[in-house]
Amino acid sequence: MTKKYFYLLFFTLFLAIGSIQAQEPKSSSTTIEDLNFYPNPVTNGKIYISSKNVSSKEVTIYDVLGKKVLQTTLNVNNKEVNIGTLNSGVYIIKIKEGDATATRKLIVK
Repeated sequence: MTKKYFYLLFFTLFLAIGSIQAQEPKSSSTTIEDLNFYPNPVTNGKIYISSKNVSSKEVTIYDVLGKKVLQTTLNVNNKEVNIGTLNSGVYIIKIKEGDATATRKLIVK
């Protein structure tokens, strides 16, 4: 009797796991072409962001816990972000340019 329940449970789990499908990753066309930001690690309190497309960029910086610590928008003439208010540590920088986004690790010394 116990063996019958075991097989029934196993079969049910097999069907449940078989029906789960992974999400498809976003297409590569939503990444920013030739994105470059420097210096990394940052020592002077400023980073410079450039890419192939010359358009405004929305820059958001998060700490490692996911808390937003800085948000700014760069216009087409400005490539400099002042991060002098950030403490030393590791951060996540998210750059959005139109529909394209990029996320990178940022180290502040």
